[in-house]
Amino acid sequence: MTPFGARLRQLRAARGMTLRAMAGAIGVSPAYLSALEHGKRGRPSWHLIQRIIAHLNIIWDEAEEVVRLARVSHPKITIDTAGLDPEATEIANRLADAVASLDPATRAEMLRLLTAAETRARRSR
Repeated sequence: MTPFGARLRQLRAARGMTLRAMAGAIGVSPAYLSALEHGKRGRPSWHLIQRIIAHLNIIWDEAEEVVRLARVSHPKITIDTAGLDPEATEIANRLADAVASLDPATRAEMLRLLTAAETRARRSR
């Protein structure tokens, strides 16, 4: 399951919506919506995200969070390290090799470190 899929399922359940009803309302098949929730489909298009946000009637920070989660929820990614230093390539390759075996605490710590680094980079711009 992707972060977007988990949040979508949580939002849908909190509103008491069935998968079938929501799929019909946003114009996709129940099979597609299920695959999206389970991380078996790539990230949704911007237009579909907007239909989901409108249908769930979410605004502001919560809507921004849904968009952010969709952006970081592609289940099959490629990392292009061409032109970066050797450490960047090593990090990408080692993460690809190890991600399935990392325990939840380690994954949480890695996410915390990445978030802090992104925040520092935004402040220095």
